[in-house]
This record gives sequence, structure tokens and C-alpha cells, in this order.
Amino acid sequence: MPPARRPKLGQHFLASDGYRRRIASALPLRKDDLLIEIGPGRGAMTGLLAERAGRVVAVELDTALASKLREKYKAEARIEIVAGDILTTDIAAACGDRKAESCFVFGNLPYYITSPIIHHLLKSAETIRGMAVLVQREVADRITAKPGSRDYGYLSVLVRLHTEPRIVMGIPPGAFSPPPKVHSALVEFAMRPRFPDWTSRERTAFLEFVQHCFAQKRKNLVNNLGGQYGKASVREALENLRVPHSARAEELSIEQLAALHSLLRE
Repeated sequence: MPPARRPKLGQHFLASDGYRRRIASALPLRKDDLLIEIGPGRGAMTGLLAERAGRVVAVELDTALASKLREKYKAEARIEIVAGDILTTDIAAACGDRKAESCFVFGNLPYYITSPIIHHLLKSAETIRGMAVLVQREVADRITAKPGSRDYGYLSVLVRLHTEPRIVMGIPPGAFSPPPKVHSALVEFAMRPRFPDWTSRERTAFLEFVQHCFAQKRKNLVNNLGGQYGKASVREALENLRVPHSARAEELSIEQLAALHSLLRE
């Protein structure tokens, strides 16, 4: 008997019908939503999503899978299969081309590329009405982490700069085919920009600053930022914020990090 074909690109397909339906029911979809599905795979969720949204655009990197999905859904006018890479997909343009002001994004994300996909999606945050993704549980904990937590880091700040995330449900390895070695979770993102008056350039500059703050998590902010701004300047800025010199980035809220960034730019 030949070995079972393993999915390409490190993808684990959602095989449990029970979890598929639970996930579809948990998504805050509207009947008029344009839904962009990332990595539909064999289309396990695609049909269920189309039942609750106005239209589904499924973006699949694997051209063989995309071809099979087109055949599977050729009679379903509300489902469009696009062979392409979500990392090069212009979300705003995808909405505009389909005469939609915004969209909802859903995806079962390959574990190894979760962070780059989230980073790419949030570049189009103003066009996205809401998002929900299936990710490794460890990544879900990092996404939803709050200041003071060991899981709190650059990804946490990036996400909370644009959204309010929450873990909706955990999903065991047995719900996937082939089963991964780790647990997964469904994370929902309510789109709530933290600093709505900021320009795109200001957000980019702040996120670059945050990367420096978390460059070496075991080091404090004075050491991580001292090379760029000077240790004396960093200490003075921390004193103005009433933050100890020994503080590490994981101890500061987004508002405190933004204030520190502002002081050090002066």
C-alpha cells in the first residue's frame, strides 16, 4: 500500500467535521461579507464559509489544489478560487476589484509562516473588517499576550497596535490530517486601531523601534536601545516615564513603548 500523500508547504488540513462546523459558527460573519480565505487546501472550510458570507475568495498557493478546488466549486457562483500567494496579495485591491469596501479574513495558517502572514495582513488593517485564524497554540499565546507576560513580545505589540485579539477555542492535533505534534487555537481579531491618528509612516517607525526594544528579550531597555540612542538618553527617558532603568520591553504597555519612542526621537 503506497504511503499517504503528505500536504505540501507544511500544511495540516482540518479534517474534523465537528470542529469545522464549530469554527464556522464562531466566526462573526455577515451575509454581505466578502471573505478572503487563506490556504483553503482541500476546501474543508470553503463551503461552510460560503453559507454564511456573501462571497468567498479563496487564495491557494498550491496550484494543484487550486485546480481541484475550481473543479469542486465550479457550480458555486459565490466561491472564487485564486491561485496565488497571500504574502503578495494586495488585500485592499482584492476588495476594490470586487467592489467591496472591506473584507473578513480567515485562514488555517501553516505554522512556519504565521507571523509573516499576520504582519502582511495588518498592513491592510483599514480594509479588513475582522479576522480569525487557526494557528499553533504557542503562537496564539504570543499573539494575545499582555505586558508582564513571558509571551509578550513584538508580535503581541504588532497585533494590539491594530486589533484586540482573543483565543476563541483550542483545537487538538487529532482534528487535523496529518495530525501536528502541537495543539492549535482559533484566534479572532477585532479591528481596533490603538493610535488611529497615526500615519502609516509613524506606525512603521514605531514597529521598527519595538523590534529594537525586544531585540534581546533577556536584556533591559537601556542595553537594547543604548547603542542607537545612547544609554544616558534611554535612562533619562525612562525616568520621565517613571519606569525603572532595569525594565525590559516585556514590562511596558504599548502606550508606554509609544511614549518612550516619542521621547527618544526628540
